Amino acid sequence: MTDDPRRPLEGLSMRPSRSAPPDVNPHLRPVEASTPDPAALFDAMVAGDRVALGRALTLVENRGPSHRDAALALLDRCSERVRTLPPTRRIGISGSPGVGKSTFIDGFGVRLVDEGRRVAVLAVDPSSDRTGGSILGDKTRMAGLVAREAAFIRPSPSAGALGGVARRTRAAMLCCEAAGYDHVLVETVGVGQSETAVRRMVDTFVLLAQAGSGDELQGIKRGIVEVADLIVVTKADGELRHAAESASSALRAALSLWPPDESGWRAPVLTVSALDSLGWQGFEEAMARHAAHLAAEGRFDRNRTEQALSWMREELDGYVADRIEADGALARRRHSLEADVRSGSLAPHRAAATLADGLWT
Repeated sequence: MTDDPRRPLEGLSMRPSRSAPPDVNPHLRPVEASTPDPAALFDAMVAGDRVALGRALTLVENRGPSHRDAALALLDRCSERVRTLPPTRRIGISGSPGVGKSTFIDGFGVRLVDEGRRVAVLAVDPSSDRTGGSILGDKTRMAGLVAREAAFIRPSPSAGALGGVARRTRAAMLCCEAAGYDHVLVETVGVGQSETAVRRMVDTFVLLAQAGSGDELQGIKRGIVEVADLIVVTKADGELRHAAESASSALRAALSLWPPDESGWRAPVLTVSALDSLGWQGFEEAMARHAAHLAAEGRFDRNRTEQALSWMREELDGYVADRIEADGALARRRHSLEADVRSGSLAPHRAAATLADGLWT
């Protein structure tokens, strides 16, 4: 995507302030933590430095109010650059725990890199209730991609966000695109049927299923299966290969009872073994067919417009919540209303309406 040479990160200027310990999770850092200069950070990450890109993502993920202006300035520069680049392929990958998401992404990402692509992986992990940090650390399970210079992997905690993605996943995607990654893969938390938020931020949504775990029954349920563009039965190797083929047949039969989506696309069901490198060609052909379908129907541009509007609405919700936390009077009012809700003296919907009214008074 970019011809910019890679060069090491050099002399990022820092605004003087007290620095947080390096092992503190970015979501929990105090507002006094040092803030990188957004212009220098942008120049370094665009030059191909992965350390700079990691710092950029830490900046945009940080919820401290002192980082907001720097984060916005960085995202402004990223937006301007992305408008001059060919569109990045955005791919969401979800599935139940244990289905092999990280192994699948590792195999798929390595194939893309070997074809000359630059791949960024945003792996959203469940968050620790104690530290706010990622629990699983998917980076350790992507050994093939970790060794590739043209790949970037970022585990991020969900930090309580619903829908399987983190609040600032969209901002992280924008930074990766500005840094020249032509494929951005978003791995969701993987906790069940509610993980549809990623569908609103990607071009192609891939759902992974596993034979023998009950996933083959999901074909008769509405929810996450309904919004999938491709369904892949994983671990189709060894003794599980026959079971995987049977599960694929069951899913195809169930999905045949559903109408195509509004664009006329019907999700294909495929089998892949990342371990034995079987089924990748069929998967890549299906991905290409879906990309061609979006282009032919004109849905690609419409999807990107809807993604932008969805991001704006989510950011607005986040800024409202941040304002409440940052405003002492509003924060005290919120805690008072929460106490009333706990005691049963005030209904939750009335408490929320009362607090919202206070934003404009």
